[in-house]
Amino acid sequence: MDICQHIPTKLYCEDDCISRHRDEIAAFGKNRAFIVTGARSSKLNGSLRDMTEVLDCCGIAYEVFDEVEEDPSVETVMKATKAAISFGADIIIGIGGGSPLDASKAVALMAAHPDKTACHLVHGFEDYDPRLPLICVPTTCGTGSEVTPVSVLTYHDRRTKGSIPFKIYPELSLCDGRYLMYAPHKLVVNTAVDALAHLAESYLHASADEHSRAEAEKGLEIWGSNRKYLEDTQLTPEACTSLMQAAIYGGIAIAHTGTSLPHGLSYALTYEEHIPHGAAVGCFLSEYVAMCRDKGVILDITGYDTTDDMKADIRRITGIDPISKELADLAAKRLLEVPKKLATAGFDAGRDDVIRIARSACV
Repeated sequence: MDICQHIPTKLYCEDDCISRHRDEIAAFGKNRAFIVTGARSSKLNGSLRDMTEVLDCCGIAYEVFDEVEEDPSVETVMKATKAAISFGADIIIGIGGGSPLDASKAVALMAAHPDKTACHLVHGFEDYDPRLPLICVPTTCGTGSEVTPVSVLTYHDRRTKGSIPFKIYPELSLCDGRYLMYAPHKLVVNTAVDALAHLAESYLHASADEHSRAEAEKGLEIWGSNRKYLEDTQLTPEACTSLMQAAIYGGIAIAHTGTSLPHGLSYALTYEEHIPHGAAVGCFLSEYVAMCRDKGVILDITGYDTTDDMKADIRRITGIDPISKELADLAAKRLLEVPKKLATAGFDAGRDDVIRIARSACV
C-alpha cells in the first residue's frame, strides 16, 4: 500500500500484521501494556488474541480494559485512565473500531498526567507532552483513527460528541483486513459509509490542498471499486483489505483537513436517537456533495451518476429511514452554534444551507 509520508504514524497494512511486526512492538522497550478495547469484537475476530500472544512472547505484562462503549464517553476514558495508572502502564494499545481507538488516545494522554481531571481532558491544558506510547489495531473500515490525531468522545453534559483539544497520533498502527471477516455486515456497511464521508468531506474541504486531495482520490477510487461488496452479506478477504485501505486513506486525508458539515450534523442523530455514526453521517452526505462545486469529481470516482443515486444507495445499504423534521432542525441548530465548523464547507455556507442539508435527511 502506498502510504502518505505526511503523518508521523508508522503504518502497516497486511495479513498477520501483528505477528509480522512483533519486533517493532517489543522495540518500544516497555514492559507493562494496557489494552483498551470493547466488550466483544476484538475477542471474536482474534485481534486481541493475536496481540496478547505477541506480548506474551515478548515478555510484556498486560491488562485488558474491555469496557469501551460505542461513542465512548469522557467518563469511560477517565475510568480506563485510573485503571491504567493503577496497573503502572507504560504503553497503551487500542484494539477495535473507532471507539476503542479514540478512547485509547485519550488514555495515552491522561495516564501520563495523573494530576489532571476530566475537566482538563475536555477543556485542555498546556504542556500536554509527554504521553504514553500508543499502538492502534483497527478492526473496522471507517474511522481512520489509526492515522489521525483526533479523539472524538461523548460529552453527556452537552448531549453531543466532540474532539478533545489535543493532537495524539499513534506511534504504530497495525492493520489486518481479515478482522473485518468477523464483523457484522451492518457494522462493515456503516463504517464504510463513514470512510466515504471522510474522503468526500476532505476532498471538498475549504482547507484541502493537492496533497490531501491526492490521498482522498486514492481512497475514493478504492471505495468506488469495492462498494458493490457492501450489498453482499459475505465479503471476500480481498474486499476486506481494500475497504480497510480506503478507510486509511480517508483518515490520512482528514488528518490534514478535518471533517465538515455532514459530520457536524450527525452528532445529534447519534446522541439523541442512537443512530450509528457512519449511517448518521450518510444521512447528510449526498445533499452536502450536491451543494459543492467539485461534486462531479466525487461522483465520477465513486461511480455514482447523480447525488440522488448516492443518497438512495446509502439509504439502502444502511437501512436508515428518513428522520423527523424536529431531529433535523435540532442537528442544524447545534451545528450553527459552531461557526468554526461552518468555515470548513466547500462553499460559503450559511444558516439556510445548513437547514437545507439537515432537512434533506427527512425525505
